Amino acid sequence: TITHTHTQATEQECVFKIFFSYLSYLYSGRKLFRLVAVSFGLLCILQAALNISLQKLSYFRLFWETLFYTLLTKCFYQYFQQGWVYFRPSFYYISSIKKSWNDSRDDCLQRGADLAIINTKEEQDFTRRFKQLMWIGLTDRTMKGTWKWVDGTLLTKSYWGQGEPNGFEGKKEDCVEINFFDSENSWNDIPCEDQNFWICEKKVAF
Repeated sequence: TITHTHTQATEQECVFKIFFSYLSYLYSGRKLFRLVAVSFGLLCILQAALNISLQKLSYFRLFWETLFYTLLTKCFYQYFQQGWVYFRPSFYYISSIKKSWNDSRDDCLQRGADLAIINTKEEQDFTRRFKQLMWIGLTDRTMKGTWKWVDGTLLTKSYWGQGEPNGFEGKKEDCVEINFFDSENSWNDIPCEDQNFWICEKKVAF
């Protein structure tokens, strides 16, 4: 609502500024006064038309969003039935049992997915909502200190908890979990053999 109102006000201000600047350039004195009086009425009509257009645009957007989620529900009904959660543009599955990082990934692959790859702050915030310790698809097993996602891409934006990664007490901590979910920086490295819940991600193309 705030964004919509701001956009509408900005567009109206722009119309007024351009219109009156043009009148000032062409006319002066009484001619300007008379023309402004007439033009004010025209601008009121223009403003009403603009409001109607924006309202129609809002209805149009609402229509397509409703259609999108209706088709989403119908086309991917089986995913919702199996416990998947949709967060654009992917489906996510959170396990109800614990396994090692490798076994967790195998489970995701069997579901046609993989352990979650977190690319944005929005996705990071989404994974924290579950308030669950769980594996994500990040590891440095191939080369110590070089963190890679399960699709082979290097880690660029991270959300490590304070002091992480650290190889606590000299342990070989090569896999990553969501741990400090009350904080935006919630990642923690632990041994890949530890038992943990996990989150799968299945990207969907429309």
